[in-house]
Amino acid sequence: MSDFQQVSPVSAFGSDSGDVSRTTTLLVRAFGWGVLAALAVFVVSNYFTHWQGWPGAAAAFSGATGETSTMLAWAQAAAYPVVIAVAIIAVLRSSYRTLRQDSERISGISAYVVRAAFFAVLYVGLVDAAISFLRVEGLLPGLIGEPLTIDLGRSTFRGVYVHIPLILAGIVTAAFSRSLGFTWLALLVVVAELLIVVTRFIFSYEQAFMADLVRFWYAALFLFASAYTLLHEGHVRVDVLYTGMSPRTKGWVNAMGSLLLGISLCWVVLAIGLGDKTAIINSPILAFETTQTGFGMYVKYIMAGYLAIFAITMMIQFVSYFMESVADLRGEPGGRDHESHGIS
Repeated sequence: MSDFQQVSPVSAFGSDSGDVSRTTTLLVRAFGWGVLAALAVFVVSNYFTHWQGWPGAAAAFSGATGETSTMLAWAQAAAYPVVIAVAIIAVLRSSYRTLRQDSERISGISAYVVRAAFFAVLYVGLVDAAISFLRVEGLLPGLIGEPLTIDLGRSTFRGVYVHIPLILAGIVTAAFSRSLGFTWLALLVVVAELLIVVTRFIFSYEQAFMADLVRFWYAALFLFASAYTLLHEGHVRVDVLYTGMSPRTKGWVNAMGSLLLGISLCWVVLAIGLGDKTAIINSPILAFETTQTGFGMYVKYIMAGYLAIFAITMMIQFVSYFMESVADLRGEPGGRDHESHGIS
């Protein structure tokens, strides 16, 4: 039987050591994909609850008012076990896959989300800065007319009709590009900062949107690159004990750390930030919140969403890291070298 021939889920459970090992693999894979399934339902449910006025999954147990509200609440609540069950069934139907194969696939999902976010902030930053420049210099009315100029001065209009299409364009672009763009975004941050220095000290010209653009891109670079850095173990590990551990022990440490410190922390961030309409992430986004600088960029609400993207991508990557770590502690071939990532 070839490595990629489908194995019956029933035959995956047995009594010998090979079957026990396969059972462990299935359990770890089912847990990982179950976490990601719950994450997907949570994010989608947050949209329907706070943007479309649905009652939310919690309302199914606290008592939703009205027949329609009750049905919607139970639909949202039932989505969690249903989607998780689908994920588990998919794992059982693909029992030939190894932990490292699934880890790589999950890292690919994280990379796609990060790519989409980077392209989105690139497009939004360039276009919003251009609009802000034309607006502050009084050039917009001559180009697009007074009514549309007034509309672009409202954050709700600019967010819906300018930012959201650009974000969707970033998502589409990410599907055709394999470059994460960290280097280019870092370069753009430097160029934007250099532009401020040149225009301020040579031409005595500076506007609020120029500093907004630097913050907008720099915050994205810092938060979105975290998952990518975790993938390549670029985070500095200062631990005099870790460097002397065996590969198996390191696998235990990384697996437990991913569960107890990584995945759990990301859930806390999302639960607090997306808990209700007044939460620290939802509130600015729902209100299309902007800064009080008048003619600055209208992107403050998007920056509030950075924290959600950070938690989502880090959770996806921590699930991948957990699977990779379990494979390490079991001594499966194909592991990465962890030796160079500790500082003694």
